[in-house]
Amino acid sequence: MTIEFQLLVASIFLGLIHLIAASHLISFQYGYRWTAGSREEPVPPLRGVANRVDQAATNFLETFPFFATAVLLAHAVDRHPALTLLGAHLYFWARLGYLLAAAAGFGLVRSVLFWNTALTGIILLLLRFSYDLQVK
Repeated sequence: MTIEFQLLVASIFLGLIHLIAASHLISFQYGYRWTAGSREEPVPPLRGVANRVDQAATNFLETFPFFATAVLLAHAVDRHPALTLLGAHLYFWARLGYLLAAAAGFGLVRSVLFWNTALTGIILLLLRFSYDLQVK
């Protein structure tokens, strides 16, 4: 298994951690009865760490399909140069940092440093493919 695939699997686990953490924090705030119910009754907006972790989970789910697709494309064309390796590492570690910074309430660091680094990782993966397309 390539390192990019290993980081893809690690990112899947990270996504599950996002969902589980957000789910439990929401349940702590609204109660497990609400969580297990139909969720049709109005509730106040989430606040504090529950809100931040829930937003981090949503943000992860917005970027993960792009990362996963880029890694799967790298596997399909059997291209694993340093650029794809660096891109995969940047994405995974930045997404982990994003979750931790969000939970801790470091909004500016979360967005400026970690979100942009994860995006850079996806772009590096894609740049490798645009280079391959130009060469052929």
